[in-house]
Amino acid sequence: MSAVKISSICWVPHFLLFLVVVLNLLPNAFCVDGDDYSQTGNPAFLPIITDMIYRRLSNLSVVFSDDIKDTLSFCIKNVNADWTGAFNFEGDLDFITNCIKKTKGDVTQRLCTAAEIKFYFSGLFGKGTTGQTHYLKPNKNCNLTSWTNGCEPGWGCSTNPNQKVDLSNLKDMPLRTHDCQPCCEGFFCPQGLTCMIPCPLGSYCPSAKLNKTTGMCTPYGYQIPPGQPNHTCGGADAWAPVVTSSEIFCAPGSYCPRTTLKVPCSSGHYCRMGSTSQLSCFKLVTCHPNTANQNLHAYGIMLIVAVTTLLLIIVNCSDQALSTREKKQLNPEKPLQGKHEKLHKHVKGGKISGFKADQPKVSGAGKSQTEAASLPPMPSGTSSASSDKAKKKEQSSLTKMMRALEDDPNSQEGFNLEIGDKNIKKQMPKGKQLHSHSQMFKYAYGQIEKEKAMQQHQNNLTFSGVISMATDTDVKTRPVIEVAFKDLTLTLKGKKKHLMRCVTGKIMPGRVSAVMGPSGAGKTTFLSALAGKATGCTMTGSILINGKNEPIHSYRKIIGFVPQDDIVHGNLTVEENLRFSARCRLSADMPKADKVLVIERVIEALGLQTVRDSLVGTVEKRGISGGQRKRVNVGLEMVMEPSLLILDEPTSGLDSSSSLLLIRALRREALEGVNICMVVHQPSYALFKMFDDLILLAKGGLTVYHGSAKKVEEYFAGLGITVPERVTPPDHYIDILEGIVKTSSNVTHEQLPIRWMLHNGYPIPRDMLHYADSIGATSTGLNPSAAESTEQSFAGDLWADVISNVELQRDHIEHNFLKSKDLSNRRTPGVSRQYRYFIGRVCKQRLREARLQAVDYLILLLAGACLGTLAKVDDETFGSLGYTYTVIAVSLLCKIAALRSFTQDKLHYWRESEAGISSLAYFLSKDTADHFNTIVKPLVYLSMFYFFNSPRSTFADNYVVLLCLVYCVTGIAYIFAIYFAPGPAQLWSVLLPVVLTLVANQGQDSGLVKRLGYLCYPRWAMEAFVIANAERYSGVWLITRCNSLLENDYDLGHWGLCVELLILTGILSRFVAFFLLVTFQKK
Repeated sequence: MSAVKISSICWVPHFLLFLVVVLNLLPNAFCVDGDDYSQTGNPAFLPIITDMIYRRLSNLSVVFSDDIKDTLSFCIKNVNADWTGAFNFEGDLDFITNCIKKTKGDVTQRLCTAAEIKFYFSGLFGKGTTGQTHYLKPNKNCNLTSWTNGCEPGWGCSTNPNQKVDLSNLKDMPLRTHDCQPCCEGFFCPQGLTCMIPCPLGSYCPSAKLNKTTGMCTPYGYQIPPGQPNHTCGGADAWAPVVTSSEIFCAPGSYCPRTTLKVPCSSGHYCRMGSTSQLSCFKLVTCHPNTANQNLHAYGIMLIVAVTTLLLIIVNCSDQALSTREKKQLNPEKPLQGKHEKLHKHVKGGKISGFKADQPKVSGAGKSQTEAASLPPMPSGTSSASSDKAKKKEQSSLTKMMRALEDDPNSQEGFNLEIGDKNIKKQMPKGKQLHSHSQMFKYAYGQIEKEKAMQQHQNNLTFSGVISMATDTDVKTRPVIEVAFKDLTLTLKGKKKHLMRCVTGKIMPGRVSAVMGPSGAGKTTFLSALAGKATGCTMTGSILINGKNEPIHSYRKIIGFVPQDDIVHGNLTVEENLRFSARCRLSADMPKADKVLVIERVIEALGLQTVRDSLVGTVEKRGISGGQRKRVNVGLEMVMEPSLLILDEPTSGLDSSSSLLLIRALRREALEGVNICMVVHQPSYALFKMFDDLILLAKGGLTVYHGSAKKVEEYFAGLGITVPERVTPPDHYIDILEGIVKTSSNVTHEQLPIRWMLHNGYPIPRDMLHYADSIGATSTGLNPSAAESTEQSFAGDLWADVISNVELQRDHIEHNFLKSKDLSNRRTPGVSRQYRYFIGRVCKQRLREARLQAVDYLILLLAGACLGTLAKVDDETFGSLGYTYTVIAVSLLCKIAALRSFTQDKLHYWRESEAGISSLAYFLSKDTADHFNTIVKPLVYLSMFYFFNSPRSTFADNYVVLLCLVYCVTGIAYIFAIYFAPGPAQLWSVLLPVVLTLVANQGQDSGLVKRLGYLCYPRWAMEAFVIANAERYSGVWLITRCNSLLENDYDLGHWGLCVELLILTGILSRFVAFFLLVTFQKK
């Protein structure tokens, strides 16, 4: 027991000794909490003190959070992320530990409080500052009466030892003038403040050394104050924009993992200015030690070679590949060759019932087109007038053979020679064969061969053969349109000038009417009035359609109008031009095979078989001949199977044989019930005899004759006007109306319209009654009283011209928006289907214009390489100069290229829109095709610019902005292309991006110009580019970033807004362009 007691008593002194030690350490523990290292000097407490100081510094982000959001939100989006990027010293706090040792523990007495830090940065970004200087205003510690050593750059002071410092105090600046000494490494001490601020990541802040040669403290640019021999170089003196404090930034070619350590960049890596780590270079790029940026010129050169090679391949092979593919799919001769031979054998050998063996062969698809066209015209079928008993009678051998061929389309027995459309559904290939190009061509050529065979033998048919045809087929009919006009007068608005006067008559279905007369007789005006295209005129009189007072626009879908100019797509083949017109204008429910049949009939009738796969040609690239082009121009209207076909000088420029071929094709259309009216100049006698009716007009739009062409000579003979030998009647009459030839009778050319009015009992205008009074006597000219005109002043003439132009423009707009009830009973394809047709056409055109596309891409490649080389990224402005050049160059080049989308096709669009083809489908197809360039051109440009310029922003960021920019400027180019002529449109496309970019780059104090700059698309594009690049600058770059964005009035949070504005501008531009497209058409 005693032993236990003794042992228990012995440990008591040990316990008391432990308590004494602990109690002695407790004050030290409280001193650690107060960071009073000077009282202990114990190295064991350094990690605790260091971590405590770091946490206090980190808590400042919470203190400044609201102020940063209020004043610096334009350059700092995420306070915590940017604070971490600048002051995340976690795991590397040696510079704080060393500073604690150097200052003997009073670091917290030397660190700047929140109020002092705010005072410093307010001097950088406050009102009236430019960010180019970092001089601070006088304050409590540094002013005119108190300027300690700590106020000098690179030096700092401590507070009174008894004074407690709260780092989070935002209001009061403590008195700090005690124990001034050089700033610690890793900190900077601004001139005018006596405290220390940690250097941000990406900076290099060692202690300065005096350069005795220059007297400067290197690596910083300040000097030791004169007259103070005990003052030495301190630490870093400022953290400001790179243009004024580049010394604090980690040098290019090195990286600074800590603010007190600089490491040279190793081989195979590159280190940009202000880097905290080294980045690996791409493959094939040589990066020597101390490389500041990788040289990507090799990638750029390889891309130039690759893209150029690809473009050359596309240019040389696209058109050929397209032609080969179409010939393979659409060549009808090869699958039909065997059938043609069989057909010829059947006809020649007399195996076909109803025909004689000694009759000529049927003209096949491979025969001369002139020979085929020389056959007399024949309607596609005859009327069925048989009774039910006649339909049930036994069929002839011809009919049996045709039925057998219908059941087996692939049979080699020859073609079914039945004509007409009664059994058209049975004759078409069945099942999957319906979608085969060869089967559709077999069907089409089968129908054509039947019609040719019947044309050759119709005169020798027996009565039973005729009855068989009438029994088995129906006549293909079209809706008839008869146009009657009475007292039709057109007067030019604002000028009281008659373009046409008192024209009365009618043009009837199934007849070919020719309109002739001297120049200025109003022939084209007459056709325009009939077609409802006359604008800018006051029209009196009446036009009746089928005896009813209905607008001609109600029948627009079944009216064809052939303009005087050959408005044909030169970069499409003959067949492609005709196929597009047929697809968009024939009935939507017509089978494809029937549409092919219609197209093939027109090609055969116009003699275009040999050039069907040839490009029509343009001014730069020769294609088919002028006569063939004229026939294609007519064929565009024939393929839509019109009921009324109006042609303006279709034979002008054609030789006699081509004109004869064209008129024969038109007569064949007339036999199907088509009402045909055309203007003709100097027809040959054979051509003149092919017209059914003649409308002869005199100057001023007065009718001289309107009636049967066969009776025109008889009428004029009654007036004492006979046609000399070897002169065609119309030429002689036109010479008389021109006043070139004098009549043998006493009837003058001024009296001929009056003679026609008197002959038909039409009323004579009051101002022409003197001609009626003088009939029977010689009249030498106009009545003097009628020739008098009241003179008007210059101002009156000018005002009249202005009113006339305004009324003319109003008429154009009203005409474009004119809507009337559709009475044609034809449902053409809708917008979606026409859009598909337009897309196919535009894609073919773009493939055939691959050379132009290649040139555009090559120019963009060169522009990207040149601008990327010349305008290197400036870290101070984040590459704004290079992006300014980019906006101007890309805007200009893309606008010029986009002008071609609408400038070259204006006439074609005006013709197609008048024919009822959808304007929306046309516009959307053009825009959709341009989307390819919108996507590719930014890639082409950036493939050079990005690798030669090497910005810090990603390729994807630059591509998105450039994509939106190209989309925007393309829409603006549409407006110029549609509204202006080609010359002014190009001028605007060049001038606008330059001017808007200059306006967008005006300074902040420009007033009105500055506000205008906010509305310019170049500003949005440049802001988006700069923001995308500035976001990649963090750490030591924060001050530079904020200063640059402040100077340019950019906001880091506006990147999405800028992109949206570019897209919105592109969309609105397209709406405006489409409105102009449908509003300001020039007819």
